[in-house]
Amino acid sequence: MTDTIPLPFDLPSVQRKKLTVDFDGGNQSSDGGLLLLRQAERKLDVCRRLAAAMPHRRDPSRICHEMFEMVTARVSAIACGHKDAIDLDRLRHDPLMKLAVGRCPDSGAPLASQSTISRLENAPSRTQAARLTAALVDQAGTSVKPRQQEVLDIDDTFCAAHGGQQLAFWNAITTSAASHRCTSITWRAARRW
Repeated sequence: MTDTIPLPFDLPSVQRKKLTVDFDGGNQSSDGGLLLLRQAERKLDVCRRLAAAMPHRRDPSRICHEMFEMVTARVSAIACGHKDAIDLDRLRHDPLMKLAVGRCPDSGAPLASQSTISRLENAPSRTQAARLTAALVDQAGTSVKPRQQEVLDIDDTFCAAHGGQQLAFWNAITTSAASHRCTSITWRAARRW
């Protein structure tokens, strides 16, 4: 005997809020961790510091996306495992990605496209990249307590380069062109021996 329950159906309310089960799909996202990341960003303001250190060479009359929104979208995409900016063409409509940036998930305008984010990533000069690094170190330094020794442990990853890739240099150890990317920065208190 099979009893089917028509959809949608209601569940018991939670704190006087109606719960309805419906499997019609709708506007969904698989990146639920963005809500936690958004809360951490609100507390730490890392993306806001990075956006303030980024170069502003854009024509103000043609700006559709604020620097903070673009930096937050790119950081959020990386945190969700989307290492290439090309994923932003799909993610720009994702409801939780919009929420992480501060836009309404349903009615908010789409986020910056892949080409806009790629221009953002390639905009800083070496001097400006050093400013971005200083902003990150400054952010990490806000958690240091006086008279406590801290260690900044930076690990990198070897990435083989093919063709005329930007920031690729000859590596004599591996005898190939490569770019080294920082993959892990750990800020920890030093042990006292």
